[in-house]
Amino acid sequence: MTKTTGPKLSDVEGARGFHGTAHAHGRCIGQALDRAESLCRQRGARLTRTRRRVLELIWDSHKAVKAYDLLDRLGETEKSVRPPTVYRALKFLIAHGLVHRVDSLNAFIGCSGSDELHNAQFLICQKCGEVSEIDGEGIDQAVARQAAAAGFTIRSQTVELHGECPSCAAS
Repeated sequence: MTKTTGPKLSDVEGARGFHGTAHAHGRCIGQALDRAESLCRQRGARLTRTRRRVLELIWDSHKAVKAYDLLDRLGETEKSVRPPTVYRALKFLIAHGLVHRVDSLNAFIGCSGSDELHNAQFLICQKCGEVSEIDGEGIDQAVARQAAAAGFTIRSQTVELHGECPSCAAS
């Protein structure tokens, strides 16, 4: 896991946790794109126009986005976009810690975490579909301890908690 420096989304108001109505969403999209450009530049990776556009479409909402929905949205502006193009872009974005896959939804969400590659923990609202990444360092440590005690080697880890966000719980 490589640590780099650059703009961090966690520095933005409300970047973690669920967003209220006063949330400046355009600001977090801009910061996500700035962070992606900075990280790719530092890592010598190429953030192509298509990869950038896929990332922008993912950050367009705080709900997880399915690959074929991304394909449809890309097709609105680009004529010959095919599924492999979207999946290659997603693979790149995941590999560089810019996007996470939300397994239970078979969808993708922008990474609001640190500039290090990390395990993801999500709060998923079952009513409105909003997904929030949380800082789960303690969760990682607890799971690692339990796995080690069982003699188990973890290859990947994602924690997804389903429930209601504050807005839905209040209504």
